Amino acid sequence: MTRKLFGTDGVRGKANTYPMTAEMALRMGAAAGRFFRRDGSNVHRVVIGKDTRLSGYMFENALTAGLTSTGMNVLLLGPVPTPAVGLLTTSMRADVGIMISASHNPHHDNGIKFFGPDGFKLSDEAEEQIEALIEAGVEPAQSQNIGRAKRIDDGRFRYAERVKSTFPVGMRLDGLRVVVDCANGAAHRVAPEVLWELGATVIPIGVSPNGLNINDGCGSTDTSAAAAKILQEGADVGICLDGDADRVMILDEKGEVADGDQLMALMAGRWADQGRLNGGTLVATVMSNLGLERFLDGRGLHLERTAVGDRYVVEAMRAGGWNLGGEQSGHIVMTDYATTGDGLLAGLQFLAAMIETDKKASDLSKSFETVPQLLQNVRYADGQDPLESDAVRRSIADAEVKLKGKGRLLIRKSGTEPLIRVMAECEDDDLLSQVVGNIVAEVEGAA
Repeated sequence: MTRKLFGTDGVRGKANTYPMTAEMALRMGAAAGRFFRRDGSNVHRVVIGKDTRLSGYMFENALTAGLTSTGMNVLLLGPVPTPAVGLLTTSMRADVGIMISASHNPHHDNGIKFFGPDGFKLSDEAEEQIEALIEAGVEPAQSQNIGRAKRIDDGRFRYAERVKSTFPVGMRLDGLRVVVDCANGAAHRVAPEVLWELGATVIPIGVSPNGLNINDGCGSTDTSAAAAKILQEGADVGICLDGDADRVMILDEKGEVADGDQLMALMAGRWADQGRLNGGTLVATVMSNLGLERFLDGRGLHLERTAVGDRYVVEAMRAGGWNLGGEQSGHIVMTDYATTGDGLLAGLQFLAAMIETDKKASDLSKSFETVPQLLQNVRYADGQDPLESDAVRRSIADAEVKLKGKGRLLIRKSGTEPLIRVMAECEDDDLLSQVVGNIVAEVEGAA
């Protein structure tokens, strides 16, 4: 069976438009409830978290209705980061965790992500089975077996204590001036609190959510506000999270950005030196820069590439017994500490490196020279597939010939939007622009 609803990170789309409607959320809740409540008893529970989008209220209520209709007991966490849902699913002995978020997308989008009882995101196979239940419909529980709902008020505090426990014992951030941009999202309270409790002088921005300003000119996808604040305040470092705080971008004292690849390189090198990098392997996606691969090769380490999506990174990590992975976009996964990407936790790892080495952020934020990379997105109409076009295929084949031995080409569909992503890497800027431009032109013609 091919998944129709689920993409690379749950179900996502524009709120109040299929599939992100209240009716569909109710059906998803009922299907998930039936899937995880197989023995018919009334001891099953689910935790639900959300970010700060206005539509989160609607989906929270609809999911609760669907889940309780099948006998699941619902624990409502309110606004918390995505990794908090993974953590609390296990610590509260829940059968399933749900995060309502469209991550780095604008406020008019929303999404629903599922976590299994082990705190990890569901497999493709589990999502396929839930889709089948959505399509077929489920039998509701008998009236005496309807589930209950309860609001949990201290979810973010439980998460905060877990994140702080990953920081080196006895280490403090005294004297460190940290700009933290919370993207007006799920970490707008917990991230500044954690940094302050560890001793940092915290300069928070993006901490005034109104339901409509999540990721709007702030956060990991737009670091300009944080860069300006760093320069204005003379800060030592910046931590930019996305709307659900599972991604991070690090900014140095000059406001320059270190993406996920640079952060992973730093951590992989340090962990290898400390004997902590399992199997001498870092797991990253096909989008990670060729420079990262060369850096690891030079250290005698291995880069294991996966499909795009942090859950595919995690699946490879679990299968290989590796403990560090992530994405160029800023998902950093440390399975010694968490079950999914955690931007705040990764940011703390960078701050710990600053303290331990007594170096500036700029000295740590560039472990390798990036190979020039050009990425262009082409939007296409639903129902079309530009990659089936003969002209597009010919342009891709031609580009592969031109880049052979000189660089890398990656063409893929987005798992969350109707986009074709055209990416190439090459140290010849003219050739890079030429091959990407040719493919984009053909894709636009077929779209």
